[in-house]
Amino acid sequence: MENFCRLVGWRLGLIVAVLTTLIGLGTSCPGEARVYTDQLERRVSVPDNPQRLVALAPSITEIIFALGQEARLKGVTQFSDYPAAARSLPKIGSYIHLDLERIMALRPDLGIGIKDGNPKYAVDRLTDLGIPVYVVDPRNLAGVMQSIREIGELLGASDQAQKLVADMQRRLDQIKALVATTPYRPKVFLQIGISPIVSAGSNTFLDELITRAGGQNLAAGPEAYPRFSKEQVLALQPEVFIITSMTRGGAFEQIKAEWTHWPHLPAAQTQRISVVDSDIFDRPSPRMINALEVLFGLIHPELRSQLP
Repeated sequence: MENFCRLVGWRLGLIVAVLTTLIGLGTSCPGEARVYTDQLERRVSVPDNPQRLVALAPSITEIIFALGQEARLKGVTQFSDYPAAARSLPKIGSYIHLDLERIMALRPDLGIGIKDGNPKYAVDRLTDLGIPVYVVDPRNLAGVMQSIREIGELLGASDQAQKLVADMQRRLDQIKALVATTPYRPKVFLQIGISPIVSAGSNTFLDELITRAGGQNLAAGPEAYPRFSKEQVLALQPEVFIITSMTRGGAFEQIKAEWTHWPHLPAAQTQRISVVDSDIFDRPSPRMINALEVLFGLIHPELRSQLP
């Protein structure tokens, strides 16, 4: 009888230990992990139906919300401010300077990161600590849509991802069709840095947006983010001038006013100097289609009314 009681007690202790471990990991009903290859060609073992996510960049936060999976989000990075509900979620540092201690304290079962911003050492360290991190690396609009599909698959939300991508593609096709109706390609300068003046060269998101919206990117060239003097910008004679910067407050309007005072600047003559929301232009998220539509309206105002 004594041996029987010891056996029962040992088994009960084992059950309690297992349950305690599961609670500590934040997993109420673990499924079998599946191995995926992320966009950096890393093999990542992702738990089936992950329930405790950390989004390692604001764009990832936006994608998860757009897929309707925000209830799983347990931590987001600084400046994850869209949609508004993201602002109240626990912060895990910036996407460049991740707070690994804070992340571990949230007991995530999956992190989703982005190559352009998340340091490799931080991703590797989280992996070493037992937190799988799936990394995306979107380089254009097609890459953003592919990232949405992949994240949807990870979360068992493939249907939602396909609907979201289909809507983005529909809006993209509408602009493509409208741009094709005119040969006019205005010269566009897009300023993303104030001091120094910085723009976006070829093979960047912003270059793609300008081109797809039916404009000529005056900063196109081998350098991803070239710098310009004021004299160089004036010499380029932009017909459309767009200002977007991470600097907040009145700096936007102040820079716009300064360019407006140059009477020989074509964009100033026709009052086509505009300030736009940097977030929708900077983040590789579903809102990049919004950015494209805004840009199209500024570059081709004569066609804007034809957008649904």
